Amino acid sequence: MKIDGACHCGQITYEAEVDPESVLICHCTDCQTLSGSAFRTVVPAKREAFKLLTGQPKAYVKTGESGGKRVQASCPDCGTPIYSTDPASSQGFSIRVGTVRQRAELWPKAQIWSRSALGWVRQLESVTEFAKQR
Repeated sequence: MKIDGACHCGQITYEAEVDPESVLICHCTDCQTLSGSAFRTVVPAKREAFKLLTGQPKAYVKTGESGGKRVQASCPDCGTPIYSTDPASSQGFSIRVGTVRQRAELWPKAQIWSRSALGWVRQLESVTEFAKQR
């Protein structure tokens, strides 16, 4: 599936080819902190299938609980996380689904690091909803 996306301010834009069957939710504490939310939703793209169209992300390397290193790339102006990647290999990119224009079509197929999931995440249907901000 061909996707395209951008950061919040529009400085960074990209396109990629992804497999919609590979979308996953990560509940690790790093993803909670880096997303500012309860989890992060990502879709992988092979290195050759990802292309930055505009802008240059700011990047830094984070060592995770597993000892693995991940480059975290975000917009230098608005701070939107765009992707992560392994600095030591050509594995590809974990694109942040929230930046994808076609995000409504990318339904998660798996959840990882579920031991770190916040207890209320699986109880959201009981939380009062409002169609817009009150």
